[in-house]
Amino acid sequence: MQDTIIGGCDRMRYQDLFFEKGSLFLVTGGAGFIGSNLCEAILRMGYRIRCLDDLSTGKYGNVEPFLDEPGYEFIEGDIKDLRTCMDACAGADFVLHQAAWGSVPRSIEMPLFYCANNITGTLNMLEAARKQNVKKFVYASSSSVYGDEPTLPKTEGREGNLLSPYAVSKRADEEWAKQYTKHYGLDTYGLRYFNVFGRRQDPQGAYAAVIPKFIRQLLKGERPTIHGDGGQSRDFTYIENVIEANLKACAAGSHAAGRAYNIAYGGREYLLDIYHGLTKALGVDIEPLFGPERAGDIKHSNADIGSARAYLGYDPQWSFEEGIAAAIEWYKENL
Repeated sequence: MQDTIIGGCDRMRYQDLFFEKGSLFLVTGGAGFIGSNLCEAILRMGYRIRCLDDLSTGKYGNVEPFLDEPGYEFIEGDIKDLRTCMDACAGADFVLHQAAWGSVPRSIEMPLFYCANNITGTLNMLEAARKQNVKKFVYASSSSVYGDEPTLPKTEGREGNLLSPYAVSKRADEEWAKQYTKHYGLDTYGLRYFNVFGRRQDPQGAYAAVIPKFIRQLLKGERPTIHGDGGQSRDFTYIENVIEANLKACAAGSHAAGRAYNIAYGGREYLLDIYHGLTKALGVDIEPLFGPERAGDIKHSNADIGSARAYLGYDPQWSFEEGIAAAIEWYKENL
């Protein structure tokens, strides 16, 4: 497995950030796609990492490359257990809470589990962080909280009716985090991710994200299925931009706490255009299949990132075109 960071350091703005020497970052869901990339980036910056993951959706293969790294610690544990969360937060300066189950369709099939894992699990982490005197609590939210609000770009404070249990879980996380800032003085920062993609994102399974799934199928000569007519659009966001957002939230002042921010590049890509771009980049001529639209999916998504720029200093450097080129190269070498 190739696990080096792709791209030039001149575009990795988070590497210019400085935290107290010996700072300990707890990354929940650290064996997952986003979490493992955060672990790698922070280790390369010279800080300590504690990774908490129950390996239900994360992969041990995303942990293994770091086990011999000085300053890296892995805890196999479940955020639904408060004692585990307390132990994991002990001595941590910053919590980057990525642990959650994703997928809108799967949440419709498993509402009780999504409540227990994504809501109660996050509440356990907030309580543990408060009691263990964590400095900053940064957590993953989602663009799904905008629901059926049709206005583009999506702007914080203008949300619609929620369309799935997954969206409900993420909105509940935001509300709980606000309470912990308001009543308990825990600085919390919510990051509403918009369709993150990049290295280590799982391309397999019924609930795999569309970009890695398409790449894998095209490389294998299979016909991917597009749900709907392909006219839906998304603000696809490369992983390096998400790493930047998490670390800049850790460095942000308390005036920025208790809020949730759009984290994206600020662009808009149509699914059918992405598909044809991938076939061209991979040198294949395969027509897609078309299936029914998925329940709970929104039609269009595009983010206003002005608040993240103003409050966090977020300045995403990786465009969709640059990110997709880097992702394709990674999958070619690692699939």
